[in-house]
Amino acid sequence: MVRYLTRNQFADDYAARPQVNDRDVTQLVPAAVRQILDVAETWLGWDGTPIRREGNAWTPHKALRRVCDHLLDHLAEIQCRVVGLPTVPDTWHGRMVSVDADFARFTEIDLDEATSRLLRLAACYEAVLRDLGTALLDARPDQETWTLREVVHHVSGVTWYADMVGRLN
Repeated sequence: MVRYLTRNQFADDYAARPQVNDRDVTQLVPAAVRQILDVAETWLGWDGTPIRREGNAWTPHKALRRVCDHLLDHLAEIQCRVVGLPTVPDTWHGRMVSVDADFARFTEIDLDEATSRLLRLAACYEAVLRDLGTALLDARPDQETWTLREVVHHVSGVTWYADMVGRLN
């Protein structure tokens, strides 16, 4: 089934609170990044044909761009909340758009750059979450706002973008 999402429908995808479990939140994002990089290694030699799934055209570069954007967006949210600053609203177009750069060849250098970027982002998550206690992780500022634990569990689902391209060899 192909879904064509409007901006409101896209926002509705994030309306439900994520399921949480008792896994160590400091390890959720690093584990997701390892899984993404394992899949991305199979993208070398991609033939340039976009993969059509979930109402969008997917390429290795688009998947990795969305992974990085998603990780960065929520890392900024977590850091702002931890220090008591207002969060900056997400105004990105998300998966609804493909940019010209998404259709570039995917090479060993691209994989190396993505590996460096994603491992650093995973380390940032681990560092910022390491010293947060249960009270802060589970605090709910209001009924609509996710707890930080919910945010991290949501972010660990970032593997979805790599799954849209899938293993290519």
